[in-house]
Amino acid sequence: MLTIEQLKNLKESEHKVEFKRGAGGNVSYDGGTHPIPKRRRCILGYVTALCNEGGGYLVIGMEDAYPHKVCGTRQNDGSIGVLEANIYRDVGIRVKVYELFEDESDRAGRVLEIEVPPRPVGMVFKFEDVPLMRIGEELRPMPDAQLLSILQEQEPDFSEEICNGVGIDDLDGHAIEMMRGKYARKQNNALFLTLPKEQVLSDLKLVVDGRVTNAAVLLLGKEELLRARIPQAAVMLEYRNNEAQIYYDNRIEYHEPIFLMIERLWHDINIRNGKIPVQEGPFIFDIPYFNEEVIREAINNAIVHRDYRRSSETVVKQYPQKLVVLNAGGFPLGVTKENLLTVASTPRNRLLADVLAKTGVVERSGQGIDKIVTTTLSEGKPEPDYSQSDDFKVELHISGVMEDRGFALFVESVQQELPNEDRLSVLEIVTLANLRDAKPGYKPDKKIIAKLLKRGLVERKGKTSGCYYILCRSYYDFAGDMAEYARKSDWDEKQMLKVMVPYLSKYESAKMAELAKLLEGHMVRRQIRTCVGHLVRRGILISTGTGSGTRYSLNEKYRVVNDVFDRVLDRLVDDM
Repeated sequence: MLTIEQLKNLKESEHKVEFKRGAGGNVSYDGGTHPIPKRRRCILGYVTALCNEGGGYLVIGMEDAYPHKVCGTRQNDGSIGVLEANIYRDVGIRVKVYELFEDESDRAGRVLEIEVPPRPVGMVFKFEDVPLMRIGEELRPMPDAQLLSILQEQEPDFSEEICNGVGIDDLDGHAIEMMRGKYARKQNNALFLTLPKEQVLSDLKLVVDGRVTNAAVLLLGKEELLRARIPQAAVMLEYRNNEAQIYYDNRIEYHEPIFLMIERLWHDINIRNGKIPVQEGPFIFDIPYFNEEVIREAINNAIVHRDYRRSSETVVKQYPQKLVVLNAGGFPLGVTKENLLTVASTPRNRLLADVLAKTGVVERSGQGIDKIVTTTLSEGKPEPDYSQSDDFKVELHISGVMEDRGFALFVESVQQELPNEDRLSVLEIVTLANLRDAKPGYKPDKKIIAKLLKRGLVERKGKTSGCYYILCRSYYDFAGDMAEYARKSDWDEKQMLKVMVPYLSKYESAKMAELAKLLEGHMVRRQIRTCVGHLVRRGILISTGTGSGTRYSLNEKYRVVNDVFDRVLDRLVDDM
């Protein structure tokens, strides 16, 4: 955030700032009904252009002429939060909006400052499907050559860049020795312990031709160096007693080099950690709210993949049974929320990731998220949630609540019986969890289903287009819910008719949608359609009409036979 005094002396073209009077709060939000190009000169248009130009400020309530004087504005008075939300909704850019006052006692001098972040590498943003940029006082479409240049960008490796003016003596000796020891153990190379530190740093490419890289500063730099040169590398741990609480109960700032910080950070999180004892026959184990491997991997991923060109720190929010990791910069190029588990990603900070992998601090590239998801689901907890992430930040929610004790026991029993190389993969465990939850419209991968069927971990129910899959009997046994297994596995046409006959006898006929609702939770829609078709072919049901207007009724002969059977059954019950 810039102060009013700072804003007064900024120049629009040099400092990426746009000044608008908006004295009556009249800067249009989206251009309204104005014709192009005037419609583009609105809040959404300027935010889009500034983002495409590498970020900047849209200032409302100050004169355009230099030096800029305050004229005051009522723009979005009392609704700056709504403005932030609407901009994100309409153009996908996460701005910050501030109210500034030249005189705190006089609201007439109110200024609205909209801080616009820089676009991610390889991305452009559009207003009304046009990638905008500022040219003088106008907002115009970006030239094709510039647009192509942006789309072909590759993310530079901040960690391998040289940190000018820094020497080896600025690095922490204790951190260097810790790194040396971790590398020797991970690589089974005792000779590494005897090398001089200059050779150690050179071998790991942390020092190149005597020059110190940003990776060396992040991993090994003394606290005063980190604060001065890369202050955004700090990690903030905030603790709150509940998720509705705005202000934290405790906050710790970590400015140490990574090799020293990671141990202290986990120690401070673990102080407030709890555990859930689990026992079932031969299976006896404790499940912590926060699994050490999961939390370490989540925080290490944030450190490795974050965008250090952004000024925000990494924030870890801890609650009694939930942990949230907030990280500056979106996912690396090519990675989305949807393909996290399947895409072969390239770390944003490759040198940093390489050193941490060689020293055993993080998994090999692309495997950290696998460990997070596999472990969390295997403990009967909800799948880690990345849904709040966007192009400007990654936000990971990890629940400490064990929602399905039976699933934890089920997976534990399976994994214990398998050699390490044959244990369930992350995609197999995700598939089992999705089948357990019976997510609407979920279609499992055929290859994964084939493996799970071969292992005997899932069962196929129904026929042809009506087939579906459920978890095997042992899961429901562990969950103590064999009635649910029977409900899911034992339903056939006979069970179906027991529910349908009373309904059709009372209402005479029904559409397919009515039958599907009647049997909801017992059979999937495709299975119901297949069974109804079979009953029609057998003559038990009669169909009339076509398409969505088709109705189904009982064959009168079947109704008579069924009534006779019911009377006989009632008489037998009365005689008992």
